[in-house]
Amino acid sequence: MQENIVKLTDENGEEAEFEHVLTFLHEGERFVALVPVGENESFDEDEEAQVVLLKIEHKDNEDVYVSIDNEVLLNEVFDAFIELMEEIEEEENK
Repeated sequence: MQENIVKLTDENGEEAEFEHVLTFLHEGERFVALVPVGENESFDEDEEAQVVLLKIEHKDNEDVYVSIDNEVLLNEVFDAFIELMEEIEEEENK
């Protein structure tokens, strides 16, 4: 599933691979949820997986992932992500 892999470069120039989990809207803005490659294999109800939430901005005809520095907004986006994942899980279990 190489098409779900996203490579991001941090402020130190280090590359890391993430698996795309979900792109979603929250209050009219686009956000993306990513999981570091290898982490999603342990998606267990008892364990917490590390999820990276980033805002998607459109610059120079490209989508750019931007960190969410506002803690209140980050919490709102996280809550929206959890709610969407629960809805998706409910649909899959029908």
